Amino acid sequence: MTKEHVRDHLQPVILAGGSGTRLWPVSRSRYPKQFLPLVGDETLLQQTARRLEGLGGEPPLVLANVEHRFLAAEQLRATGVTGARILLEPEGRNTAPAIALAALQAQEQGHDPLLLVLAADHHIGDPEAFRTAVERAVELAASGHLVTFGIVPTAAETGYGYIQQGESLGPAGARVARFVEKPDAATARAYIEQGDYLWNSGMFVFRASRYLDELERFEPGIVAACRAALEQSRDDLDFLRVDPDAFAAAPNISVDYAVMERTELAAVTPLAAGWSDIGSWSALAGVRGTDSRGNTLRGDCLLEDSEGCVVDADGLLVAGIGLQNLAVVATRDAVLVADRHRVQDVKRIVERLQAAERSEHVDHTVVYRPWGCYESIDSGSRYQVKRITVKPGARLSLQMHHHRAEHWVVVSGTARVTNGEQNYLVTENESTFIPIGQVHCLENPGALPLELIEVQSGSYLGEDDIVRLEDMYGRA
Repeated sequence: MTKEHVRDHLQPVILAGGSGTRLWPVSRSRYPKQFLPLVGDETLLQQTARRLEGLGGEPPLVLANVEHRFLAAEQLRATGVTGARILLEPEGRNTAPAIALAALQAQEQGHDPLLLVLAADHHIGDPEAFRTAVERAVELAASGHLVTFGIVPTAAETGYGYIQQGESLGPAGARVARFVEKPDAATARAYIEQGDYLWNSGMFVFRASRYLDELERFEPGIVAACRAALEQSRDDLDFLRVDPDAFAAAPNISVDYAVMERTELAAVTPLAAGWSDIGSWSALAGVRGTDSRGNTLRGDCLLEDSEGCVVDADGLLVAGIGLQNLAVVATRDAVLVADRHRVQDVKRIVERLQAAERSEHVDHTVVYRPWGCYESIDSGSRYQVKRITVKPGARLSLQMHHHRAEHWVVVSGTARVTNGEQNYLVTENESTFIPIGQVHCLENPGALPLELIEVQSGSYLGEDDIVRLEDMYGRA
């Protein structure tokens, strides 16, 4: 098979189903880190998609959680990605089932492509070096290997798993001698001194059929569940919804444990391209860079006599005096203060928020919807105030509420309002009232964003008091 023929049948697969806990409070379960512009102006998902430029092959297959479907679609559209297929996972079952879905779906295109499997939440500082490594990995995968990318280590890092290189397979890489779990500091230093260990990146290249054959050998239940989930799938707008009951039967296991650590076909291609999985606030600081005193600052920050700190301010002024090696992350509804060397433990805070049934790990004060977004401004007993932004041409669902009335004041733009049997326009500095139980709809017929203030009043103001009758986004 020629190199160009291989390129023509390269199928990128982007795994975008992460839930967003390690970078709390900026990352939330409904707005996890892959959809955030953490490094530069584009989000991590957009940067991952753009990294594919120049590799040839098919439009990407994107695996996303059903709750994130509109975020994924909108961000890919904004990046100029066309033809992408978005498969919706009803629940997270880890990477082995996700990749199996992608492999089975790719085979339905009528050929047996090489899958380039990427995580949507990684950062790569040198995209050209990445593309060169992909070309090398493709050569190994075309000859039948299951190839993973091993990151050339820059430090004795204890937060990553390692891969030991075995027999050389030429310039493209080597056989995998073994995978090892995250080591302690002394073991990590020994790996670096030995020189034949690489960090485990969680990125892969392999032929779809070869992956499925090996997965069938070791975890046949995953293949059976994913086949059934796809056979019973259904189209939903531009998405493909796999069957939730069938998919739930797939064992929850990573591709490393399911296949890569058990197969005799594992190979590794070294990658030196400024890679980071941005798995903590300290890791993100390493990507963003530091000032002369070792501080990494973003947003409205003022530090005095402080060193080695990571400060991220969103919508608030953060000031610090005499700070040493702290991570301070402020959003509009939560503030994290942590020893920089213990930021991996932020998941414990998220677990406590979950146990207390709080909402700060789920949503920001700004909540994104396919039609735009809303921001909670104030709330109290029997009232809530929101700022609503509706994109041009977008429309909220035709709906009603059992327990609340709504007052809308248009700040800018023009609203087309359905209020019971009435249909009318509301322009800047005008308002309207939606009584309890009234069927209503809000639409932006203009070419500019519509902004309005909504005041809700009633005995219950939860988002689950929405009865959708019609919806252009398939949510009714």
